[in-house]
Amino acid sequence: MRAIVIHAAKDLRVEDREAEPVGPGQVAVRIESGGICGSDLHYFNHGGFGAVRLREPMILGHEIAGTVAELGPGVSGLAVGDRVAVNPSRPCRACRFCLKGLPNQCLNMRFYGSAMPMPHIQGGFRERLVCDAVQCVAAARAGTDELALAEPFAVALHAVSRAGALQGRRVLVTGCGPIGALVVAAARLAGAAEVVATDVVDEPLEIVRRLGADRAVNVAAEPAALAPEGAEKGRFGVMFECSGNERALRSGLDAVEPRGTVVQLGLGGDVALPQNVLVAKELALVGSFRFHDEFAQAVSLIDRRRVDLAPMITKRYGLEEAAAAFEHASDRRRAMKVQLAF
Repeated sequence: MRAIVIHAAKDLRVEDREAEPVGPGQVAVRIESGGICGSDLHYFNHGGFGAVRLREPMILGHEIAGTVAELGPGVSGLAVGDRVAVNPSRPCRACRFCLKGLPNQCLNMRFYGSAMPMPHIQGGFRERLVCDAVQCVAAARAGTDELALAEPFAVALHAVSRAGALQGRRVLVTGCGPIGALVVAAARLAGAAEVVATDVVDEPLEIVRRLGADRAVNVAAEPAALAPEGAEKGRFGVMFECSGNERALRSGLDAVEPRGTVVQLGLGGDVALPQNVLVAKELALVGSFRFHDEFAQAVSLIDRRRVDLAPMITKRYGLEEAAAAFEHASDRRRAMKVQLAF
């Protein structure tokens, strides 16, 4: 089988790899669609992120969907030919956090396409993937291009769950990369009264309008556009900070009303927080990391047409065009979600 393998920064190759046998409780999935994620781009452009560095060749990819090609012994609930989204998250189910019902905090997590451990955990950008049957969530209507969005949409759904009820609340989303855009869709689905999204370039803002944002503001072009939202101690009930930018977080805190909630998804390193604002307005600042049950929920919502995520997909490339696909995905003025068609 062919696979997309990263060797070092800017050294991406399509290679032949030996297909694994299918064991008990496992299935073989013919991968058809794969979305390029921000972490994939960090490996491609920089050879890693933070202290996580490539130390051996690694198959990339964790936003994947395809068709069941083979069933292992003991598998039920799936059939050859089923279209499935593949959950890349494999918690150990035995550590203290798994036993507490927090599998996204697993101490021994195995997540596709990760260079954190050594040997690295190989990813899903390959023509044939053998995985545990429980990782597969079948769909009846959605195509594999839509199903490959289930993983990042699950991240957004988990973030919304961390915020509490959104029904009737005004919501601010800062940073409209793929996760921020999907948070807009998830917040709208959760009943937010109004969703305002911000970014520093125009192109992603046009996409979030199509995903349900009531207002989409370029704060680089209009730095004072949200100033009125800071009146009377703030007017937003919930803020989702998806950029990882300190200035976005700081300005957003002024716009969140007392006892509002700030959900931090974006990763940008250490930031300074105005303790007086956090304390005086009694704000709740919470983090949101990955997902668990939300993966199946994401597949269900996509498959039942409860949400239309088609505006997310800006271009699809063939397997042999992988390097061009990664270059395109690196330009956020041209790309929201670039997918590979296997």
